[in-house]
Amino acid sequence: MKLDKPDIFLILVCLASALSGFTILWGSHYFELSLIVSLVLFLLYGCLLFITLTLGIRRFVEFRLHNIFKTVQTPPKLKGKKLTALLTEAEEYVDRLSDKKQQEIKTQKSQDDFRREFIGNLSHELKTPAFSIQGYIESLIDGASEDPEIRQNFLERARRASDRMIQLLEDLDNLTRLENPEISIEIRPFNLTELIQETFESLDWMAREKNISLLLGGEYGPMMVHGDKKRISQVLVNLTKNSILYGIQNGQTKISLTAVEDFLLIEVKDNGIGIDPKHWQRLFERFYRVEQSRNRHEGGTGLGLAIVKHILELHEQTITMRSTVGEGSTFSFCLPRAEKSITLSSKGVPIK
Repeated sequence: MKLDKPDIFLILVCLASALSGFTILWGSHYFELSLIVSLVLFLLYGCLLFITLTLGIRRFVEFRLHNIFKTVQTPPKLKGKKLTALLTEAEEYVDRLSDKKQQEIKTQKSQDDFRREFIGNLSHELKTPAFSIQGYIESLIDGASEDPEIRQNFLERARRASDRMIQLLEDLDNLTRLENPEISIEIRPFNLTELIQETFESLDWMAREKNISLLLGGEYGPMMVHGDKKRISQVLVNLTKNSILYGIQNGQTKISLTAVEDFLLIEVKDNGIGIDPKHWQRLFERFYRVEQSRNRHEGGTGLGLAIVKHILELHEQTITMRSTVGEGSTFSFCLPRAEKSITLSSKGVPIK
């Protein structure tokens, strides 16, 4: 076994110390040296031993520290496959980091575009009825108020414009609340058939303006489901109102109920103008309209379907749509069934 220089040096020091001690003992025993001479020799031996051990330990420590320092300062040499693997790993890490940053930039840009579009749409939606109200008021101030019939007509138009502004703000506030991650809903069993009847009754005046029939089809009777009754009422109102707005004169809007295992399938169908497939992807976005001018004329806010989507997501359900241009559209969603449902059959029952 090969020894380092400090190890050999320590061995020699130990041998020399042992030899010196042996010599002192041997001299004291055989030559009967005096006590003083023995004491002097012992002290000399102690000093020699201290010096040699100190130097030896110092040399040993310095040698070891030198080797450690040399090992730390000298990086390991990578060759062949190890070097290639290290470079490949570094390249993959840089690529992942670059992809992550690119995705963050893309997401930020998308959010900025959405914010800019939303502010522009909101400004336009509020500006239109506000200018209408301003125009009617100025006309009344300029003398139109002298004719009672004209005055009444302008006041009615101003009222409709103000109602539209109020509806827009209410829908926007409602949608903002629905998008709050801390919002909670009250899931309880309720009679869906009864809620549909209430929806038809509240929108009967709108349907009469276009002579549209409101029908309850499929399975009916006391159909019990689990959900937030108030929120589901908003879904039914928005879908039915949307169906009437885009319906044709003398057309119909039908809500059908179909039991599917533990769920109830609800379909809102009309025979209106239909929706082109190019609009389907963005149909549930805020302020998105298939026909901008027509929808504003009919009084829609452009937020109804977005509200429907968020309410159903809170119920862990989705809204689906199928449509054919010139034939009509059907919007569908499901709710979990509750007990005590009585299933009957119908091809379409008018709601009085």
